[in-house]
Amino acid sequence: MSETLSSPTLAPVPTTRRVVTAIPGPRSAELEARRRAVVSAGVSSALPVYIARAHGAILVDVDDNALLDLGGGIGVTTIGHTDDAVVAAAREQLGDVTHTLFTITPYEEYVRVAELLAERTPGDFAKKTVLVNSGAEAVENGVKIARKFTGRSGVAVLEHAYHGRTNLTMAMNFKAMPYAIGFGPFAGDVYRAPNSYPLHDGLTGEQAAARTISYLEKTVGASDLACLVVEPIQGEGGFVVPAEGYLPALQEWCTANGIVFIADEIQSGMARTGRYFASEHFGLVPDLVLSAKGIAGGLPLAGVTGRAEIMDAAQPGGLGGTFGGNPVACAAAIAVFDRIERDGLLAEAMRIEGVLLPALRELESRFPVIREVRGIGAMIAIELADPETGAPNAAAVGALVAFAAQQGVLLLSAGTYGNVLRMLPSLAITNEQLRDALGVLEEGLAAL
Repeated sequence: MSETLSSPTLAPVPTTRRVVTAIPGPRSAELEARRRAVVSAGVSSALPVYIARAHGAILVDVDDNALLDLGGGIGVTTIGHTDDAVVAAAREQLGDVTHTLFTITPYEEYVRVAELLAERTPGDFAKKTVLVNSGAEAVENGVKIARKFTGRSGVAVLEHAYHGRTNLTMAMNFKAMPYAIGFGPFAGDVYRAPNSYPLHDGLTGEQAAARTISYLEKTVGASDLACLVVEPIQGEGGFVVPAEGYLPALQEWCTANGIVFIADEIQSGMARTGRYFASEHFGLVPDLVLSAKGIAGGLPLAGVTGRAEIMDAAQPGGLGGTFGGNPVACAAAIAVFDRIERDGLLAEAMRIEGVLLPALRELESRFPVIREVRGIGAMIAIELADPETGAPNAAAVGALVAFAAQQGVLLLSAGTYGNVLRMLPSLAITNEQLRDALGVLEEGLAAL
């Protein structure tokens, strides 16, 4: 392997981690001081290291430290930082047109993204799409479309879910801190039901689904529900993979009761799990699918894609926004779809699983603090607990994240109780880079 990978727009980026200063380094510390003077304290950073350039799976900070990135901007740079094809497509589009507002004068790039989403989301029925800017916007629009279509107001979500930071999505989230404390009042008609969490509830998929359905029927009533919004694999909730049969049973109940089944694939979609959408692993064919994060290679883009008759319930002018479906972001998204197809990136996600899962399970056998290893594709996590009591061990996760950062490896925490270490590496990461990161994780576990 060559020593460096070159980006078409940035200076060469190393392919291996490199630590030359303390982390954060002196230049990052200077920028952090400037940031504290002018940026809201509400906009926090997990690691105050300021990035100057990036490529593939490597971040290079302003102090010239090269960090191995296993977070991917929380699943955004799925095909890699500054992917050559994405950068080229965005640059070309920048020279053609940057903005007209699709609801004023449209352009082909928006239409092409909608065509690709219709082709790649589950289901062989007619589908339509609206493009917006962010995952939270996609959730908001999915809910309002479902409400318009059904004439109902109720919104059902699951325990441990995360859907965003807008007013409606804050009401839909499970965890109040830091996402909701002090920001109310929140949108109403949102109902939170128990989910399937096999490690903790010990239920089969059938049993967990019966519990969820019973709860919703008793607390709100199926006839008042517009939609059920689920993450096929929960993201911020801790990469919770439901028991087999759980999600299909919920979908069947929704269909029988005229409830729109919405799959929030914002973190789990776009090749992250070895399929275009995680729903495919569970045999789901959602009425609506929400896409964001990895869809445009780092540019802001999100979409709601679903059954044409549901999507067309919205009146003309009822959907859209000033920057939604921006032509530059759309051009980038088209390049992402092309890369996934041309270079077989779905298989890359399974390659990553093939490296991470066995190695993490071997660590699980040696370190009792690891309660469970779980996930699919390039969406893998370990849950940590006190070996004696079984209580969530957020302190251990924090220690591991901090240790890894000092060694030049970026890891992320997750979970309702902060006791899950999640890995969202880009599909560009090499086996050598993965093994290097695993070695650092092993050192951190040994040091606990």
